[in-house]
Amino acid sequence: MIREKAFLRDFYYQLNFKLSAKTLCDDVMKLYLVEHALGSFGYDESGNLLDFVPLEKDIGKVSEYLINNERGEPLPSTVKLLEKLKPEEVVVENEAIVPAIQKLGYKVKVEVHHVGAKSFRGSMAETAVSRGLFANKDEVYNYLYSLSFEYTRRKIRGEAQKRDLLAIQTVRAIDDIDKTINLFSERLREWYSIHFPELDKLVEDHETYAKIVNEVGLRENFTESALKELGINEDLVKRIVKAAKNSIGADISEVDAKALGMLSSQILNLYAIRREFVSYLESVMKEVAPNVTALVGPTIGARLLSLAGSLEDLAKLPASTIQVLGAEKALFRALRKGGKPPKHGIIFQYPEIHGSPRWQRGKIARALAAKLAIATRVDYFSGRYIGDKLNEELKKRIEEIKTKYASPPPRRPETVKRPEEKAKEKKEKKEKSKEVKGKSGEKQGGKGR
Repeated sequence: MIREKAFLRDFYYQLNFKLSAKTLCDDVMKLYLVEHALGSFGYDESGNLLDFVPLEKDIGKVSEYLINNERGEPLPSTVKLLEKLKPEEVVVENEAIVPAIQKLGYKVKVEVHHVGAKSFRGSMAETAVSRGLFANKDEVYNYLYSLSFEYTRRKIRGEAQKRDLLAIQTVRAIDDIDKTINLFSERLREWYSIHFPELDKLVEDHETYAKIVNEVGLRENFTESALKELGINEDLVKRIVKAAKNSIGADISEVDAKALGMLSSQILNLYAIRREFVSYLESVMKEVAPNVTALVGPTIGARLLSLAGSLEDLAKLPASTIQVLGAEKALFRALRKGGKPPKHGIIFQYPEIHGSPRWQRGKIARALAAKLAIATRVDYFSGRYIGDKLNEELKKRIEEIKTKYASPPPRRPETVKRPEEKAKEKKEKKEKSKEVKGKSGEKQGGKGR
């Protein structure tokens, strides 16, 4: 008896479903579309299911469909459902697929969490079972779990395959190496100055200093021939040898010199690794962002990518934001306290900016940021190479700036204060003087008592 009732219920449900779908297909209608990993579902304005087209149960293919759906490609089941129902207007939640559906000849409206979506999400597992897609709810949830795991894995792999992330990690590694070199070099200088303190001021370059300590070692070994082999110029060689003879430093043993040599050799190894990383960064940046690299070089270009997060994020930024990337603290401090905002961020390392007079830097930074905004968009969206053209235009603009603003602008005259401002300041001074007098009177009164 129970089985007969269940059969009759499913029969009437299927009959009503087919009749409603047929009636709706005959009339002009508005379709509320729901795209899901299970397929595409069409609802009417009352939230009743009109028809559906399931996706094949291939986890790999469905994962790719969902990833492409995020990029604006409708699910294959959606195209079949629209061809089946032929609605006049389609209401969707995913704004990305609007252009693709419009190309199919349908009027599209975007409405987040519409009536069809609410109805589907409230009975997703029940709908899948009643339509014969799965035997029971457990199968539905197990399938969706496996699918979500594969989808996440492919998304992560897709992000990891982006070459711009390699450039970002490389430039961050170079920055870490620079910090380590400075830290080790400072320690080496302090340590070796016990033996030869005069060398610290004579040799400013960390790498040359580390070479001298590593190759020459003890102060007694400083000769002109030994230093010339390290590529040091003759004038500096003579001064170092003279300082070594008259040094006031303490004597150290061979064991002490060996310990210093170990530290200096590590510094030299770091310099060698840094050169390899710079060479590798240049090759990656030419591949990932050739136009940006042509404008500012691989190091500054990679630092811009690092600050933005990726080439995609950098391509979405306006020129005004690119101009101050790396100077966020100064920018927000100016906004908070009302001071002057920064004119440039990391692009200050561009030679034409930091080598120009103070009053020209802001204008050059603005011109460079505008070209960088174009270069990043071309690198990300099309991949065409226009670096030489952008470079020529930028150099021409820089020459115009240097010609037009060759001399510094005149200083602005002090602004004349309005009468009401003067009166306000006078009033504030009086109030402050009254407060000071009141406090001093209280102190004297306290002493008298």
